[in-house]
Order: sequence, then structure tokens, then C-alpha cells
Amino acid sequence: MNKKRQIAILGSTGSIGTQALEVIEEHAELYEVYCLTANNQVELLAQQAHKFKPAAIVIANEQRYDELQRLMADEPDIKVYAGSRALDEIVEADPIDMVLTAMVGFAGLSPTIHAIKARKAIALANKETLVVAGELILQLAQQYHVPILPVDSEHSAIFQSLVGEEGNPIEKILLTASGGPFRQKSMAELASVTKADALRHPTWDMGAKITIDSASMMNKGFEVIEAKWLFGVEPSQIQVLVHPQSIVHSAVQFQDSSVKAQLGVPDMRLPIQYAFSFPRRLPLSSERLDLFAAQKLEFFEPDLQKFRCLALAFEAIGQGGNMPCIVNAANEIVNRAFLEDRCGFLQMGEIIEQTMAKATFDRNPDYDIYIQTDAEARRIASELLTTL
Repeated sequence: MNKKRQIAILGSTGSIGTQALEVIEEHAELYEVYCLTANNQVELLAQQAHKFKPAAIVIANEQRYDELQRLMADEPDIKVYAGSRALDEIVEADPIDMVLTAMVGFAGLSPTIHAIKARKAIALANKETLVVAGELILQLAQQYHVPILPVDSEHSAIFQSLVGEEGNPIEKILLTASGGPFRQKSMAELASVTKADALRHPTWDMGAKITIDSASMMNKGFEVIEAKWLFGVEPSQIQVLVHPQSIVHSAVQFQDSSVKAQLGVPDMRLPIQYAFSFPRRLPLSSERLDLFAAQKLEFFEPDLQKFRCLALAFEAIGQGGNMPCIVNAANEIVNRAFLEDRCGFLQMGEIIEQTMAKATFDRNPDYDIYIQTDAEARRIASELLTTL
């Protein structure tokens, strides 16, 4: 009897984490949860732990540790930890086969590095890890012979389109975007949109941070940066296509003019499961794509004036060095400010651009520089917010 694959889920209470648990539950004969982590949601983390019986759970916010311990008092065999150091240490546990990094933001970088150094396969759902430190992460993955399997629907689609194409150069990556809730709004209308408007994504059900990033198209900008590192292409080889139907999840164009794409109904369980099972395809209790249904597939060029954040991401990866790290840090600050009604929608891009101009640029950053850059850019963006 084959041993079940042991999965660690960083960010188990978020959208990706909860759907990953659905995949594991559907294939309980193949996968087992070794550890679960969350930032603040102690109640849901405890519920998950009671159901899936992991060896350990971690709450990143140390102030919630006592509360979590009380909720887990009836499960003495499940170890309970707290804090960022515990996140770094838990991913190194010997039984773990794969780490799903579904944490949001810069906080996902350190535990991902620790997991790679512990030679754990990485199912990557944390965009910011490659946005902030793509070169470092790819170097470490190569050094420790660790596979990085993309979980984002777009990068998974590209990855799937490349299976069997080893040695065939990529001419262009066609990265699709839904366009979010503001695709058809004018600049004047965007000036007055609210967080409630931005949180109504037309296709995907995601956490608040990534939903706002989708509305500003910074999320797509981050995916451009990720694609550069994951697939070894230049930014000029990546074309963003606004595709409102979200059926074509992304595509690859080859030098013979062929285009291969992955299509399907929007369901994040598919790319999560494919990362877990690659190269196998397992059954999935999901809705099937009906090509006979009355639907059209549309593609539009993104408006880079209206969606300045996407343009800024292209600028950042063009400059290289620690500039994507600067953009990510500033974006995390303005995203939170917008959610807290301290910043307008269009002002997010303005503050990110000003932070890019003010923060210290380093062409050849190491891990310590990324930490310093993140702190400096957050401070600058926060100060700029106070002038609004």
C-alpha cells in the first residue's frame, strides 16, 4: 500500500486553502494533511484541525495563541504553535512531502524559502514570493532540486500547455485576465468607486486583498512578474489579454505559430489538484465545460492608462533588481488603505508610483536587501497616505 502524500497548507483558512482541503478530502486515499496554518482565523483553523487531524497547526498572530489552545484542548495529539518562526520551522518537518503556500503577501516569502531548503516540493499560490524575490527563489529551487508547481489558474494553464513541449522555445505567453468589475468603467467613474464595488468580482470568489488587486489589475501585473520567473521568458514575451468569460485560463504561442491553451470552467480546485498530482490527472467532481452552450469567447487589450497598476508592474520587472519588491510593499499598504477607506481607487496607483521613485533601488539584492526594501517601501507608502 502506497504511503499517503503529506501536505502542509500555509494559509488553510483562505480561499485557496479551503479548496485545497476539499481536494484532499475527495482523494483521502492519496493525501493527508500534515499541518495547517492561519494568520488570524482561529475558529476556522480549529474547525479544520478537528476535521482533518493534522500533526500540527500554527497561528501566525501570537496574540491568538491562547485562544487557539483553548479551542484545541480536546485534541492533545495535535501540536499548537504560534508566530512567524513557527511557520518557518513547521515546513521543515521530515514527514512533509509538499508545501502549499497559500498565505497572502510578503509574509509567505520566509516559510517558502525554509521549505525549499528542506527540499519540500512547492505548490505555489502565494504570488508575492516570486514577485518580491523571483531570482532568489528560482536559484534556491535549482540548488536544492525542488519542483515549484504553480497553483494560480493562469500559471497552471501555462504549465499544462507546456507539458510535452520540452525543448520547444516559447514565443509568447498569452496571460488572460477577467478584467475585474471595472473593465468597462471610465477614468471619471473609477475616481469614485468604493471598496464594495471593487469586492464584487464577476468571476472568482477570492479573499479581499486579491479581489482588490484584481480590480486594480495589480494582480495581473504580479502574474506577469511570476510568469517571467516560472517560465524563463522576458516581459516582452508576455501579453495580457482581457477575457471576461474566464474560460481560456491562459495560453502559450510557439515559434511555429501554434497556440496551446487550457480551458475550463472557473474552479480553483483544478489547478490545486493538478499541482498535488502532477503528472497524473485525477478525477474531480467539478462542472464540465460545455462548448455547445451559448457563450462567446472575447479578448481585449488592457487599458494601461485606466489600470495604471498593470503598467507599473511591467515597469518594475523591466527595471529588475528590488523594484518589484518595492511595488509589492507599496501595494500591500495601499490595498489595505483602500479597504479601510483611507485611499481612493486611483490613488493606489499614484502612491505606488511615487514609492517607486522614492525608495532605494538595488540592482542585485539579496535576502537581507529584500527585507530592508520591504520595510522602507512600506514606510514611504504609509507616509504618502498621510498627505492625501
